[in-house]
Amino acid sequence: METIISVSGKPGLYRLVSQGKNTLIVESLDEQRRRMPIFASDRVTSLADIAMYTDEEDIPLWQVLKNMGEKEQNKVCSINYKKCPSEELKAYFGEVLPNFDRDRVRDSDIKKLIQWYDILVKAGFTDFEATLKPTEGDNISDREEM
Repeated sequence: METIISVSGKPGLYRLVSQGKNTLIVESLDEQRRRMPIFASDRVTSLADIAMYTDEEDIPLWQVLKNMGEKEQNKVCSINYKKCPSEELKAYFGEVLPNFDRDRVRDSDIKKLIQWYDILVKAGFTDFEATLKPTEGDNISDREEM
């Protein structure tokens, strides 16, 4: 399983390549595949640790991305999230995750999710369960919510 991460303040997604004493070496998932160090002062979140708010229980991000992949047939997202009005974004996301919490999930969360989905698909990651599902022993209470 590869570790796909998001780094606060840096656009895009990254793949963990190596770990040093106080740094992580990551590679961007875009076309350039540039490598860079991430320091202990940077806020790093593994996509495996993120869940989406719903009206019942929180749904892991890999499941939401899997639903998007089924809807989009594992191709780049069909809507332009950058120019899409709020109502259209929420209607689209309602097709992906019908019971998402409309009070706590913001438009920016949906846009970020679509952006991440597109990055992963372009990088060749379409089996979201195998790529992002936490392994045994991961602590669910450490999850970041969207």
